[in-house]
Amino acid sequence: MELSVTSTDFATVNGTSAFVPAPASPYQGDIARYWDQEGRPVNLRLGDVDGLYHHHYGIGDVDHAALGDDRDSEYEKRLIAELHRLESAQAEVLLDHLGSIGRHDTLVDAGCGRGGSMVMAHQRFGCNVEGVTLSAKQADFANRRAHELGIEDHVHARVCNMLDTPFDTGQAAASWNNESSMYVDLHDLFAEHSRVLGVGGRYVTITGCWNPRYGQPSKWVSQINAHFECNIHSRREYLRAMADNRLVPQAVVDLTAATLPYWELRATSSLVTGIEEAFINSYKDGSFQYLLIAADRV
Repeated sequence: MELSVTSTDFATVNGTSAFVPAPASPYQGDIARYWDQEGRPVNLRLGDVDGLYHHHYGIGDVDHAALGDDRDSEYEKRLIAELHRLESAQAEVLLDHLGSIGRHDTLVDAGCGRGGSMVMAHQRFGCNVEGVTLSAKQADFANRRAHELGIEDHVHARVCNMLDTPFDTGQAAASWNNESSMYVDLHDLFAEHSRVLGVGGRYVTITGCWNPRYGQPSKWVSQINAHFECNIHSRREYLRAMADNRLVPQAVVDLTAATLPYWELRATSSLVTGIEEAFINSYKDGSFQYLLIAADRV
């Protein structure tokens, strides 16, 4: 679905009128079209395992006992289930870092995709979760899933630019980006998170970033940028932009070693997309890192 709307237009998604701000730039319009047209099996078949549809990668050791013999006819099915388990484990680690969340709190998922992390957050905390995505297709998918689970009063996705959200200042107890911050300017992004969060609120991101010690983005990082039409930032850029926007890091966790097993397993599956080699090689040569950063709004 391709939307062409102004900031005062309303679009209809599955019969429901929704306010849709215009993308902030032609690039973001391109990103909206990219994700509206995306239907990779690696994102859908993994979600089919238990109905949690993610748009991020996994962490943790592979359970080889659960995989069993790779000559078994059920091996590929078990491999997909294992990849999905590692995806959900990544989301659990992000939620672990949100701090103390109450049932009446509101959380914001910036770049929510098909809504898997929002569902997990509500199931854990019992709170309200608002998601934003440039993709009408993703928002519609996430809202259908919330309805199917009977949690549509608490979990909601909307088509929205994460740099200009409709949420009240100080409305959110916590917010996050899970592998979505490489599509925007970090200063603009963190300014909006800082506005939406209440003082003392927690922001968490899990992201791939290029390692300043390497010198410049490596050829592998450039391949990842081209594959996903994104612009991967350096670790230094994240920390500087947070500091400029009243977000004080409380934890910086290097997840690089923890994500390699996911990629090495995925590279052996039927769901390969051709980008697996770039991730594996860049993590191994040190030019790319997988980080969690948790910061408090001061």
